[in-house]
Amino acid sequence: DPIYLKALGRIHDDIEARAAVEQALGHFDNVNLDLMYGLPGQGEAQALADIRAAISYGVPHISAYHLTLETNTPFYANPPLLPDDDDCAAMQESIEAELASAGYQHYETSAFAKKHQRCRHNLNYWYFGDYLGIGAGAHGKITLHDRILRHARPRSPRDYLGAAASVEQHEVEVVNRGFEFMMNALRLIEGFDAALFAERTGVPLSAIEETLREAERQELIRHDDDTIRPTERGQRFLNDLLQLFLPDGDSCQKA
Repeated sequence: DPIYLKALGRIHDDIEARAAVEQALGHFDNVNLDLMYGLPGQGEAQALADIRAAISYGVPHISAYHLTLETNTPFYANPPLLPDDDDCAAMQESIEAELASAGYQHYETSAFAKKHQRCRHNLNYWYFGDYLGIGAGAHGKITLHDRILRHARPRSPRDYLGAAASVEQHEVEVVNRGFEFMMNALRLIEGFDAALFAERTGVPLSAIEETLREAERQELIRHDDDTIRPTERGQRFLNDLLQLFLPDGDSCQKA
């Protein structure tokens, strides 16, 4: 079925999508396909058909995302009729099973890869690593010896070209670092080395010990001496898990 991209004022159909995939595979061996499910009017059978079409190309990496209506978009202002939560959950489970049977490892919330084909630059983000943002609308993160900085370039290409040296910059406050780290690292199905938290945030793991215990009590994470990982329940209710780490009065993080 055609995918209506109202924000762009045009329609992309399956012929154009397939042509783009074939063109990419004609030049590159390492290709990722991004697909969305939970689309307007979509059912489980249609979602599976999309995934099977992607698998049929033999690409090493597939990302499957649940559609999110972002603010400041036409879809958000005039939302279409979407599948309900139960239907979307069924789509997710079927998609994960289909990809697993085709040899794709589910290693991040929405990412699936053939063996040794995980996306390294995305893993850097998820492990709260540093990166440069270059170009219009680009974001970056830099860790210095005494602070963590995030920066953003102007979104408009015209504004960027007119002031290429300009950059918005803010410091990630200590109280927010735990949440920002977990917002990335808990997307990883296998979790992360517990020592990485202090290494990347500059905050001792003990600062969020109470929150970790609460997440364990709710069976949202598993935490041993070396590793912290989301449970299957935590993967399914990731937003609920992450909210526990928000820097509010109940889960204050102190350096």
